[in-house]
Amino acid sequence: MPKTFHEIPRVRPTTPLLDRAATPQQLRRLGEAELETLADELRQELLYAVGLTGGHFGAGLGVIELTIALHYVFDTPDDRLVWDVGHQAYPHKILTGRREQMATLRQKGGLAAFPRRSESEYDTFGVGHSSTSIGAALGMAIAARMQGVDRKTVAVIGDGALTAGMAFEALNHASDVGANMLVVLNDNDMSISHNVGGLSNYLAKLLSSRTYTTVREGSKKVLSRLPGAWEIARRTEEYAKGMLVPGTLFEELGWNYIGPIDGHDLPTLVHTLRNMRDLEGPQFLHVVTKKGKGFAPAELDPITWHAISKLEPQGAPPKKPSGPKYSNVFGQWLCDMAEADARLMGITPAMKEGSDLVAFSERFPERYFDVAIAEQHAVTLAAGMACEGAKPVVAIYSTFLQRAYDQLIHDVAVQNLDVLFAIDRAGLVGEDGPTHAGSFDLSYLRCIPGMLVMTPSDENEMRRMLTTGYQHPGPAAVRYPRGNGPNAPLEPGLEPLEIGKGVIRRQGAKVALLVFGVQLPQALQVAGSLGASVADMRFVKPLDETLVRQLADSHELLVTIEENSVMGGAGSAVGEFLAREGIQRPLLQLGLPDQYVEHAKPAEMLAECGLDAAGIEAAVHARLALLGL
Repeated sequence: MPKTFHEIPRVRPTTPLLDRAATPQQLRRLGEAELETLADELRQELLYAVGLTGGHFGAGLGVIELTIALHYVFDTPDDRLVWDVGHQAYPHKILTGRREQMATLRQKGGLAAFPRRSESEYDTFGVGHSSTSIGAALGMAIAARMQGVDRKTVAVIGDGALTAGMAFEALNHASDVGANMLVVLNDNDMSISHNVGGLSNYLAKLLSSRTYTTVREGSKKVLSRLPGAWEIARRTEEYAKGMLVPGTLFEELGWNYIGPIDGHDLPTLVHTLRNMRDLEGPQFLHVVTKKGKGFAPAELDPITWHAISKLEPQGAPPKKPSGPKYSNVFGQWLCDMAEADARLMGITPAMKEGSDLVAFSERFPERYFDVAIAEQHAVTLAAGMACEGAKPVVAIYSTFLQRAYDQLIHDVAVQNLDVLFAIDRAGLVGEDGPTHAGSFDLSYLRCIPGMLVMTPSDENEMRRMLTTGYQHPGPAAVRYPRGNGPNAPLEPGLEPLEIGKGVIRRQGAKVALLVFGVQLPQALQVAGSLGASVADMRFVKPLDETLVRQLADSHELLVTIEENSVMGGAGSAVGEFLAREGIQRPLLQLGLPDQYVEHAKPAEMLAECGLDAAGIEAAVHARLALLGL
C-alpha cells in the first residue's frame, strides 16, 4: 500500500530509485518488486516540487501508480499516451526527463502547467480543456493503422471529463471503426466504484487474460455457425458481466470493458495493462483512485487541495488580507438577486467553487444546476429555461464558453432569449497559460446580433452590470478577470446602469484613452503624465457612439485599451464606427497581440503585451511621435 505523508517537504527528499528512473526507458529496467517503493518516492518528489512552485496537486497524487504502470508497460514515447485535461500530468513530467525542471513549473520560460507537444516528445497532445483525450487518441490510432505502424495508443480520462458529450462521441466512433486503442478511466468520484476489491481485481485479471480472450473469440467463430447460438451466448456473457462489473454501458458502445480495479494496486495495474496491451479492438480499463492519495490533508479535503500556491519561506510575514475577488462579488450578487427574484436559476459547468456559487448552491439548492463538464449543455439548458419564463444566469469561464459558441449563437442569441452570461477569467490568467486565457470573448461576443456586452473596470461596476444584464430582455454578458480588483466600495442595492453609456473619468487634451475593462487604473496613471482624457467605456456592445464622437472631435489621438485580442475586439468596434461615420481621427488600439501569450505571472504577461502603465505610456508616445504631435 502507498505510504501516507502528512507534510509537504521543504527539503528535497532522498529518492534512490527515482534517481535511476529519470526516463521511461530507465524505469522499464527496474524490477516489478521495486515499483511500489518508486511510487512512494515519486509521491514525495511531487509534494516537494509543487510546494516550490504551486500548481495542481490532488489529481497528480491520485495517479502516481497509474503513471508508473503505463510507462512501465507501454513503450513510450513510441506508444502514444494521451492525458486528458492535464491536471494529473506532473508525475508524468517527472518521469519523462523533466524532473530537474519542475522548479520552473508555471513560471515565465519554464515548464507549462499542462502537457504540451513542443515541450517533450512524451507529451503527445496539448491539453488544458477536458474530454479531448479519447478523440485525439482515436485520431492517432487511425493514422497509425493507415501508415501500417504497429503502435499502441492509450487515452487517460477522468470521471469528470467523461461527462462531456465529445468524450462519448469519440467512444461511439472508435467502436464503429474498430480502433486498436485503450481508454483508461481514472475514476475518483463515481458511484459505480463500490465494486473495487479482491473479486473485482480477480475478474479484471481474468477478463483481460489472453486465455479468456482466445476462448471467447474461438467460441464466437464456432457458435456463429449455429443460428441464434452466438446471440444467446453473447447475452449470457453480457448479463453475467453486468451482475459483477459496471461496464454494460461501455460494452453496449462496443468496448471490451475491464474493471473496476484499484488504481493504487501496482501489481494488479501492471498485470492488467500487460494483458490488455495486445488485445484487438477498443479496450476500456476502469481504475478507481483517490484524489490526493498519500497526502493525508488532500485525502480528507480534495477540493481545497485541488491546487495550491507555493509554500512561503518559513518565518515569512503573513500576507496582508485583500478585498473580495471578482468571483466573490459575483457570488454575493447572485444570492442577492435570487433573494429578490424567484425566477433566477444559477447554472455552472462544474465550476461551483471557481465561480463562487457555493453559497448560492446552499441557500437555493432547487435553483442551482451543476451540469458537470458539459458547457454546450449548460448554454442550451439555459435557453430552454428562458423559453419558459425563468431567468437563467450561466457562470462560466471565458475559455470554456468558447466550447459552447454554437449554442450561444443558435440556441440563445438567434431566439433572443433572456440569458445572462457571467464570464469569469476574462483576459490573461497567469500561470495556467494560453489554454485557460480569456483572450477572445469580446471578439467572439460583439459580432453576435442582439448581444449586450459589458466590461467592468472595478467590483462595483461589475455588480451593477450584472443587474443591468439580468434586467435586459435578451442575451447579455458581463466579462470580468481572475483575482482581485481595486477594492472599490460596493453599493448594497441592485441598481442597473444606463445601457450603452460610458463615463469620463478624467478630462484632458490631445489624447483620449478609451478603456474597456480593468486597465482603468493604469490608464489614469498614464493620463497624469500625458495630460490625457480617460473614458471608462463600460459597454462594448452597444458602443457609446456619442461619447466616441465627442472624444474624436476634441482630441488628436484616440487610444483604445482592452485585455482582449486586439483583432476584432473593442478597439475594432471603435475603428469600425469611425470608418462608418467618415471620422478621420488617428486611432491606436492596445490589447493582446496576435499570438498566444505564454504562462507567467499576470503582471509579467501584461508587461509583455504592453498593457501595464509603462507599456501604455510608451505606445502612446511612439504614436504621437509618428504623427508629429
